[in-house]
Order: sequence, then structure tokens, then C-alpha cells
Amino acid sequence: MAAINNDWAEALKEEYKKPYYRELYKKVNEEYQTHEIFPPSDEIFSAFHLTPLKDVKVVILGQDPYHNNGQAHGLSFSVKPGVDIPPSLVNIYKELHDDLGCYIPNNGYLVKWAEQGVLLLNTVLTVRAHQANSHRGIGWEEFTDAAIRVLNAQDRPIVFLLWGRPAQNKKPMLTNPNHLILEAPHPSPLSAYRGFFGCRHFSQANEFLRFHELEPIDWQIENI
Repeated sequence: MAAINNDWAEALKEEYKKPYYRELYKKVNEEYQTHEIFPPSDEIFSAFHLTPLKDVKVVILGQDPYHNNGQAHGLSFSVKPGVDIPPSLVNIYKELHDDLGCYIPNNGYLVKWAEQGVLLLNTVLTVRAHQANSHRGIGWEEFTDAAIRVLNAQDRPIVFLLWGRPAQNKKPMLTNPNHLILEAPHPSPLSAYRGFFGCRHFSQANEFLRFHELEPIDWQIENI
């Protein structure tokens, strides 16, 4: 696993000393040696690398990485250029179109968001090929919960977009009145019509950032 080397490293340093993390580290290394695991090991912490703690403005919580070949690269909901756009991201793009007028791009590569301060964090950071949720419960949740607590403790305003039950289960950790918490059903085809469509989270996030004199997010992902 490529170490986190920006300001997140200092914020999370106590986690590395804990027994659960030593067990997690050992388990993950074993998994990469014995199974096909996504994302590639040097991309496990891409969300942290691309969005330093000091730059986080918006947090989008996903569940676990995509489990088909070539999809996952360490950012929730994002896929690499040239990979078919997954159905949940198709629905995110539809809501962006309806909310802010963004055109629907020909790719699902969300690095542009990450580089503007959108932390695209999965609660579990690895997965076995073709086995959804296969690394649930091995320790990642404890690590990402620590990251959420660090975010909650920031004294500047941050927007948390909680889509679906697993993300909304983190709400009790978000106790800081500086932050904006927006909830909606998950954008998957199974639930998007139950209230994700029409939630207008993207415009609400930008209004909140502007109100606090922060640069809004340019949500338009361009065609490649």
C-alpha cells in the first residue's frame, strides 16, 4: 500500500499504531498476493492523495470500490477513462444536468472534482475482483471512520453528501455545526427514483460554499 504522504498522514498517524490497523495491513497485503484485488495497490489511498485535508470542501461517501476489471482507481463513483460509465454515475450525471445544466460527458473520470476539494471516499478501500463487499469488516471502516472524525473536527465549513443508508449511517459522527449535511437515496438504478433525482445537492453545496466565501465546485466533467 502506497503510504499517505500529505497532511492526512499527520491527521491519521495515531491509526497506524492501533492493533486493528496492523491486522488490516497484514490482511490487505495477503489478499493482494493471493487474489485479484481492486484498485491497484498504489491507488488504494488516491482519495487522500488527490484531496489534501486542508483543501476538502465537499465529501461524497461511497461504499466499496467497483469490482470489475479496470474500473476502480481509489475514488468513490469514479472510473478510469475509457471504462463504461457505471449506472450510479450515469444517474449522478443526470441529476447534475437537471440541477446545474451540466452536459453528460463521455467518461466517468472524476479526478477534476477531487482536485477541487471533493473528497471521494469509500468506506471500504479494497475489494476482491467480482465480489462486491468482499472486504467489508476487515478493518477499513475503522480507518475511514477516523478520517470522517478528522473532517468533522475541522473548524471550516464542509459539505457532506450522504447518499444511501450506509453513508447515512455515518451521520451521528457529524456533530460540528459548521458543516452542511445533505441526505438522499443512493443514485443506483434501484433507488435513484426514490428521491435522489431532484435532490439538487450540487447546487445546494455550491450555495453553501459561496455563502461562506469559498470557491464553488465546477461540477462539469469534460468530454475526453
